[in-house]
Amino acid sequence: MTFLTLENVSHHYFSENGYTKALENISMSIEEGEFVSIIGPSGCGKSTILSIIARLLQQTEGEIKLKDEPLRDSSLNIGYMLQQDYLFPWKTVMDNILLGPKINETITDETKLRARKFLDEVRLMHTENNYPSELSGGMRQRIALVRTLITNPEILLFDEPFSALDYVTKLKLENLVAQLMKTYNKTAILVTHDLGEAISMSDRIYLMESSPGKIAKTFEVPEELRKEAPFFVRRHPKYQAVFDEIWKHLSDDMSAENERKD
Repeated sequence: MTFLTLENVSHHYFSENGYTKALENISMSIEEGEFVSIIGPSGCGKSTILSIIARLLQQTEGEIKLKDEPLRDSSLNIGYMLQQDYLFPWKTVMDNILLGPKINETITDETKLRARKFLDEVRLMHTENNYPSELSGGMRQRIALVRTLITNPEILLFDEPFSALDYVTKLKLENLVAQLMKTYNKTAILVTHDLGEAISMSDRIYLMESSPGKIAKTFEVPEELRKEAPFFVRRHPKYQAVFDEIWKHLSDDMSAENERKD
């Protein structure tokens, strides 16, 4: 059974003067425990796909199923991590982490133990009583990751969560997220502009084109790269060939898009 399926999903943004077709006939299948990335030019609808899966938007056309059940009827938890950490500055780290369980009235001693276990896994156990202003950007993103994981989501959506970080911190977080996804067998979808990041973290990559947003091509990441931690993937002998192949298609699609605009 496929974990998540999108079948001919389209989305229109309506205005007084008409509508803009953001997505057209998006179809993809994602297996449980798979890590998938979506790349493409700005404005091709990558984030719109995540918003629809997160139930923040309702697609105009098409069907989405989560574990063979219509997404709108599913009670499964979906985690969504954005570029900004959105931690509440007046709350401690632990209070920020437990925000979801508090809203759902599910906080127990076990929940707090899980929160501390996650903090230990992201190497921030000592920050439990700190406030966000006392932490670096990378530390805050790790706290945001723990806050996402504490609700035990069935699928995690990442919308450029590392793009505002310095390069070294970004690489460390890529390794950490990849490790945690494998440890807990989580299904994940990453939206990114960073091709190296997509190759390093993913099992499969969807390349999109714009106007309207469509899937142009799908790339399977070689098993030899999937076995490596993201940092080491970039040093693997097969990495450059994969990068060059995807870059060629990405460049060709962007050139074609510019010609259409001209």
